[in-house]
Amino acid sequence: MHSRSRTVRWAARSTLSAALVLTLFAPANQAAAAPAPPRIDLRVLVVSDGGPATAAIAAELDGAGTPYTALDLTRPDRPRIDGGFLADTLDGRRRAKYQAVVLPNDNPFGAGSAEMAALVSYEKTFAVPQVDAYTYARPEVGLDHPANGGYSGSLDGVRAEVTAAGAAGPFGYLDGGIPFENNSSSVSESYGYAARPLPGADFTSYVEAPVPGTGQRGSLVGEYRHDGRRELVVGFVYNQYQQQFRLLARGIVDWMTQGVRLGASRNYFAVHVDDVFAADDRWDTELNCTPGDVDCAPGQGGEPDPIRMTAGDAQYAAEWSAARGFTLDMAYNGGGSELYKEEHGGTDPLAQRLTADRNTYRWINHTYNHPFLGCVQDVTVVPWVCAQNPDGSTRYVSRAEISTQIRENRAWGQRAGLPLETGELVTGEHSGLKILPQQPDDNPNLGPALADNGVTWLGSDNSRDRAQRKVGPALTVPRYPMNVFYNAGRTTEQIDEYNWIYTSRADGGSGVCESAPGTTCLDEPLDTVTGYADYIVPLEARIGLGHALANDPRPHFIHQSNLAEDRIAYPVLDRVLDDYAGLYAANTPLVNLRQQQIGAELRDRAAWNTAVKAGQVTAYRIGDTVTVRAPGGVRATATMPAGTRQSLLLGSQTFGSPYAGALSGWVSPALLQDRVTLTLPAGATAGAAAPDRAEPVADSAKRLPVPAGVRKRVPYGVTG
Repeated sequence: MHSRSRTVRWAARSTLSAALVLTLFAPANQAAAAPAPPRIDLRVLVVSDGGPATAAIAAELDGAGTPYTALDLTRPDRPRIDGGFLADTLDGRRRAKYQAVVLPNDNPFGAGSAEMAALVSYEKTFAVPQVDAYTYARPEVGLDHPANGGYSGSLDGVRAEVTAAGAAGPFGYLDGGIPFENNSSSVSESYGYAARPLPGADFTSYVEAPVPGTGQRGSLVGEYRHDGRRELVVGFVYNQYQQQFRLLARGIVDWMTQGVRLGASRNYFAVHVDDVFAADDRWDTELNCTPGDVDCAPGQGGEPDPIRMTAGDAQYAAEWSAARGFTLDMAYNGGGSELYKEEHGGTDPLAQRLTADRNTYRWINHTYNHPFLGCVQDVTVVPWVCAQNPDGSTRYVSRAEISTQIRENRAWGQRAGLPLETGELVTGEHSGLKILPQQPDDNPNLGPALADNGVTWLGSDNSRDRAQRKVGPALTVPRYPMNVFYNAGRTTEQIDEYNWIYTSRADGGSGVCESAPGTTCLDEPLDTVTGYADYIVPLEARIGLGHALANDPRPHFIHQSNLAEDRIAYPVLDRVLDDYAGLYAANTPLVNLRQQQIGAELRDRAAWNTAVKAGQVTAYRIGDTVTVRAPGGVRATATMPAGTRQSLLLGSQTFGSPYAGALSGWVSPALLQDRVTLTLPAGATAGAAAPDRAEPVADSAKRLPVPAGVRKRVPYGVTG
């Protein structure tokens, strides 16, 4: 919906200022007699008692880039909440310092608290919503006691449902069902209260769970309106990693910010396939190592039996990609095709098929022959070590060799007509970057070689190097390794190697799981026939989906071997995509970005979050007008209602792009503007504030139960 025009109250300057300003102007024809609307700062107040629920909401705000102030009730030196802490007057206008309030429960201060009375008055005066992060059902929050036809207890494995009101309101991005995790039969992971709204209470239930043995349902999440206030009552406890919270987090934040906030959140999933056109060494189930690779002693295992896709595998990949509507990123080694042709009469059916389907995929330079580009490896010992120069210094692969590998592979891809982004690179095994314990520093020749070849986005291993960092002219793009092994083309090989790594010595395994930090052992070895489908696939899919639901754009990577022979990667990828489709509505698709887009997203987030944490971002709303000031060169991220437009010097344009029923994205000043003006659609702002009137509130000081699986994250499986 297009709103009526607004008057621009500032003059555009010919040069950009050092600050970014988003402005949403109030209606020009507002009645002269109406009081001036207050200024509402776009910042959330999170009051915590040290529990996991408020920590989870704070983590969601952090991840989205939404500013908030944390107040820890357990600290004796904390500020006291009073009228001056919450509001003041600035430039002759009333100012509310927070657009929403998050409390650990509906009243963590107790009966007669002056702090709670100040919050009540503040919320009424400025129409500020309150989230009760985890509270128990009782009349003070608009619910009957659970003993009266409701339920209190474990919610492990329960499937909750979004109500019609929830789907029409803050949780419309969900497909309906909300499965609660049950990752361990030995650990209690969730607890909550499913209760009926109190007769006569103005309570709207958004999420409900079944009441055992009754055929009825009770509310787990709902909105309670009373005394001029709005509370989102959450009746179950959670931590930031649990799927049930991840599914509801977006709606909780959108509800409290009334759909107008800084920060944005999307669900991302991208998959890189490494070593395309090359062949991968195969795990030996007898030797428990990989002949031809560095974990086997030289000559051990005889002639390697490599794994390489066929033309039939390539055809299947293209058909799968089309059927799933999902684009794979092919990290290719052109030298692998040339080597195959030398050994097979000059033809390579795999390359012919993949290049014929070139536009089905995205393509990434993975170097020509996939050599190790860090230190020169001494593989006469296991594990390998870095070779040394005569003076005892580390011997590194040269700048010229690195540059040759990048340049020749790029040229091969261009001759094959691959649609390349030449600034993208993933080195073989992420080599050249530091790898512990053998090589604690980057190859000093890597950065200069990247500069020689115009590389700006360099893939890295998220399990070793999570933070994005600069290497020469490039920024890294951390990638999640999937636990579908590069040296397994058959299910039996995957299970055998998995058992070797994750089984104790007493059960015939390597015992690595007994000593590696953050890793636990399997209770018993996986069944050699059913173990992959019954254990590994659901575990790896759950981990991948967890990354996707955490607003994390980092890609995952597998290998071409996993698309060959038994094609063991597809069950994992299918499970992720199917599970996601069963949870989210069509307006909230998985976002599948290419490497350079992911890198840019991580870069912009880092700059924005640094500015927010440093207190360099000032943001507020006046009526339907929002202003955001940030350091020069820092792009702002925001989420706004559908229909929001960015005003230009002449005319306007749509702000952001649609996602989950809203508009979101990064925004910068337009030409000849030193600020950005966004106009909300009619009716998108909050209603008038209620009268300033405080009333007594009830005591809810009783400590609510928090299961062990919420206090400390329950691992998904043996990999933690």
